[in-house]
Amino acid sequence: MPATPAPPLVRARGLRQQFGAFTALDDVDFELQDHTIYGLLGRNGAGKTTLMQILTGQTLPSSGRIEVLGTDPYESAAIMQQMCFVADTQRYPDSVCVRHVLSSAELLVPRWDSDYAHHLVEKFALPENRRVKKLSRGMTSALGIVVGLASRAPLTVFDEPYLGLDAVARKMFYDELIADYAEHPRTIVLSTHLIDEVADLLEHVLVLDRGRLVLDVDTDTARASAAVAEGPAADVARVVGSHTVLHHESLGNTVRTTFLSGTDGIDETDRPAGVSIHAVSLQDLVVHLHTDPAAGSHARIRTASTTQEAPL
Repeated sequence: MPATPAPPLVRARGLRQQFGAFTALDDVDFELQDHTIYGLLGRNGAGKTTLMQILTGQTLPSSGRIEVLGTDPYESAAIMQQMCFVADTQRYPDSVCVRHVLSSAELLVPRWDSDYAHHLVEKFALPENRRVKKLSRGMTSALGIVVGLASRAPLTVFDEPYLGLDAVARKMFYDELIADYAEHPRTIVLSTHLIDEVADLLEHVLVLDRGRLVLDVDTDTARASAAVAEGPAADVARVVGSHTVLHHESLGNTVRTTFLSGTDGIDETDRPAGVSIHAVSLQDLVVHLHTDPAAGSHARIRTASTTQEAPL
């Protein structure tokens, strides 16, 4: 008999969050599996922070249900022991020093690795005796990274963890994350705008646009699901055919069209000689999936159905 698949670490169904007349989340369904690095992507105001707050048990959705390890995470002490949320606006009492954060984490976080935490503190050159409120923006972010990585929590959520970090420090974070993940697999959610920088880290992406989940696929499927055709307008139109167009621009005598090609790709046997077809970067795909609010439509790609949903 085939093995029964393991239940997801997180399961959300029909999540909706309303703030007065504003809909922050609109009927969002998703699952997070064990031992996977997820990218939670989208523009400011897309609903990412709201989703992370619900996921980490800080707030209740207006409707719908979410379960972490089979339990509603809202104010659940048991579930809080299984996760670490590093917010971009993390706050500490005025008198707290870096070393106090580390010593408190050692007492409160079940899987805390003190040796690894101190390794990270040295690597990011954090002054242990300095008050957190006196740290620069980049050092405060680095402290959050230390807490998130050294927690070794089964579910670790980073909200814009790189704010204020220079390119060298961000690269250190990415290298440490992937190396420690290889040694200690867990589920990691990265909310970020620097998609090109983290694209090779991500195994699965969730993209929100105006509160709706418009992309929920593994990264390989995401990259294979769209293409760019460039050439004379008539020839490009022939290649694109009835596929959903995400973006179109004119470049002198040629046009450049980004379109959903389907996970099986494009049959190039009938491609006009003057048309070039190439892959879309993950960042460009995410950018083009965002819609004009006036259009009121979305192109959606979901792993579960393995089908594309064209705009309404």
